[in-house]
Amino acid sequence: MIKVSDTARKKIIVLMKDDGFDAATDYVRVGVKSGGCSGLSYDLKFDKTKNEDDKIFVDNDITIAVEKKSFLYLAGTILEFSGGINGKGFIFNNPNANRTCGCGESFSL
Repeated sequence: MIKVSDTARKKIIVLMKDDGFDAATDYVRVGVKSGGCSGLSYDLKFDKTKNEDDKIFVDNDITIAVEKKSFLYLAGTILEFSGGINGKGFIFNNPNANRTCGCGESFSL
């Protein structure tokens, strides 16, 4: 399961609306791809369709779609948002990551 903090939920709703998506019916697609300074990087985007191999989670009124192969890396992750002057944007608090880079956008197992 992937959890969504209250601050991330609020930001997701605003960003989805700005991009023509509806948080009540559309998906936040979260995944992992090769790359980044630590080996793997996070991928987050909005989507209107569900794929056959997606795992679907609803937390804090946000529906998250994750491909099965990415889910192994993301199980137990909490999606958070940090704004303000020193904010980093979306933050993945991933209990599976052994090492993360300084910017928090990539990790390794």
